[in-house]
Amino acid sequence: MSTAPQLRPVPVDEYLDGESRAERKHEYIDGVVYAMVGATNAHNRVATNVTGLLHAQLRGKTCQVYNADAKVRVRLPSGTRFYYPDASVVCQPNQPGDTFNDAAVVIIEVLSESTRRTDEHEKREAYAAIDTLLVYVLLEQDTAAAVVYRRGDAGFAREVFVGRDAVIPLPEVGCELRLADVYANVVLPE
Repeated sequence: MSTAPQLRPVPVDEYLDGESRAERKHEYIDGVVYAMVGATNAHNRVATNVTGLLHAQLRGKTCQVYNADAKVRVRLPSGTRFYYPDASVVCQPNQPGDTFNDAAVVIIEVLSESTRRTDEHEKREAYAAIDTLLVYVLLEQDTAAAVVYRRGDAGFAREVFVGRDAVIPLPEVGCELRLADVYANVVLPE
C-alpha cells in the first residue's frame, strides 16, 4: 500500500473563490491549480501593444478585447480548464460580474521559453474545443513573428507571419495586427 498523499481535485467554485483573493494568478486544469510565473518586460510590452491595437480597432463594436487578467474557461470531456491568455477577443461576453469568458473568438498568447510547449500544444488543443474560437495567435517574444491557427471547414489551418512588415488579418472581428505595431518599443535581440 502506498503512503503517498492522495490529492483531491479542487472544485471549480473553490478555485474561482480562491483566485478572487489570490495575490498571484493561477491556471486551473481538471481540478489541479498551477501558479503562473511572471513575464519579462518584452513579453508584457508585446501583450500590451496587442491589447491596445485591438481595443482601438474594436471601439464601438460588439466584440471587445480582454487583457491577461481575464480568464477563458474551456470545457473538455476530461474536465474544466481556466487559462489566462495574453489577450482575447469576445463577441458574446459572460455576465459583467464573472471573472472569465466562455466564448472567445480570438485568443492570443505571447511565447516565451517557459510557456512555449504549453502554448503550442496543450493550450492550442484545449482552445480548439471552444466552439466560438476562430483564430489562435502565437506571437514570438524575441522576434517579429507569429504563427496563426485559423478555423476553416477542415479544422484549423496554420499560417506564418514573419518580419515587421507582415500584417495578420483578422477579418473574423474586423481587425488586423501589423507586426510593426505589435513590436513597437520592443527591443529584439539581433
